[in-house]
Amino acid sequence: MRIALFEPDIPQNTGAILRLASCFNISVDIIGPCGFVFSNRRLQRSGMDYIDKVDYKLHTSWDMFYEEHQKIGKKRIILLTTKGNISHTNFEYSSNDVLLFGRESAGVPETVHMVADARVIIPIASETRSLNITSSAAIVLGEALRQTNAYPK
Repeated sequence: MRIALFEPDIPQNTGAILRLASCFNISVDIIGPCGFVFSNRRLQRSGMDYIDKVDYKLHTSWDMFYEEHQKIGKKRIILLTTKGNISHTNFEYSSNDVLLFGRESAGVPETVHMVADARVIIPIASETRSLNITSSAAIVLGEALRQTNAYPK
């Protein structure tokens, strides 16, 4: 299982997600361009010393990420979106899924929606707009790890 971040805007969120991934032995794809200068120093504040322990790959663009993803094959792209059509708890995860999170300020473009294998939503109170991306990643990753019995031992 992997987490993918589409053109992240906020280095603190990216660092926190890298820390989350490190704690659960999950790899991360960071799909650029980022809305900040990507450097370990900038991510250290929220990711602390976990940044050095996580397996992550920086892709220069969606096209580069998707081309590489296609070569690997057999991995579904599960898009987490406020426009999803199935709850994260009703979705059946697989151990080789890629959990894709959109840009904090704008989500993902329609072209990305079109290639996603599933569009999943976290149900929240109707008077609210959305969760922080780090909270969303923790909630969905937790459910996916639970379903696939993949929590670290």
